[in-house]
Formats: sequence, structure tokens, C-alpha cells
Amino acid sequence: MVQVTFKHEPITLIGTEVKIGDSAPNFTVLANDLSPVTLEDSKGKVRLISVVPSLDTGTCDAQTRKFNESASELGENVVILTISNDLPFAQKRWCAAAGIDAVQTLSDHRDLSFGEAYGVAIQELRLLTRAIFVVDTNDKVTYVEYVSEATEHPNYEKAIEAVKSLTN
Repeated sequence: MVQVTFKHEPITLIGTEVKIGDSAPNFTVLANDLSPVTLEDSKGKVRLISVVPSLDTGTCDAQTRKFNESASELGENVVILTISNDLPFAQKRWCAAAGIDAVQTLSDHRDLSFGEAYGVAIQELRLLTRAIFVVDTNDKVTYVEYVSEATEHPNYEKAIEAVKSLTN
């Protein structure tokens, strides 16, 4: 399993590490209106899955805003999902305050379905560690980044390039 720290302290990740070439595991998370959302709901699209510990922190805020800004250059065949363990109500409030309209925020707080399927659930904190996954239209994982220090930024450029390589 990948080694990750949170505030420079080692953490234990629960679940299965996802690697490039894997079939993307399905999951069930909650939309801001509490309706269930699965990977299958965006079948046939390229998915950029941005995983953050909490939208109420500076790095997670910046990460979500960055992908929201990048959405227009990625095209209509791309869906950007930001997944955290924040409650759906908090996500909805945060999106409204931040003007986020091109990224779908989803909550894994109920079952850790996504966190365990993608190996990003932090055992000690019941949060998700920072990671990026790109899934192609055939549900194959084409890009993975588990950020080694969960409080630091991912490589935005590489993730965006990975998405663009699937849409050109």
C-alpha cells in the first residue's frame, strides 16, 4: 500500500490501492441533495476524480477551485468529481459560497464506499487522503496520484494533461 503522511505523521489507509490500468472500482457516494451517485452514473465520460480531506481547508479549497476553473478547457465529455467526507449540506453551502459550478462535490461520509474502494480512507481520522484519479470512458484508470503528504497540493498540470490525452 502507498505510504502517506498527514501533517507529516504516518497514517493508515484503508482499502485497496488503485493503479494505472486497473478497472475503476464502482462506489456509492451522496450528492448534495442526498441522492446516491455511483461511478456508473458517468459511464461513457472521462472522469477526473479529485479527492480531498475537507473543503473547509485552504489546500482542499484551492484544489477544488483549480479544477472548477480548468473544467471549461476539458470539454463536455469530462466530468469532474470532488469527493470528501464532508457532509452533503456543508458541501452545498461551500459550493454556493465559492461559486463552484463545474465540479460535482460528493460525500463519502456515510459508508466510506469510495474511500475503501480506492484506498484513500484514513483510519485514524475518518477522512479521505488527497488523491487524483483519471478514469477513461471504458472505466479504466489512466492516471493516479496519491499525494504523499495529504496537506500538500497534487500535481494539477499532470492530472489535467492526463484528462486532455483522453479527449484529443
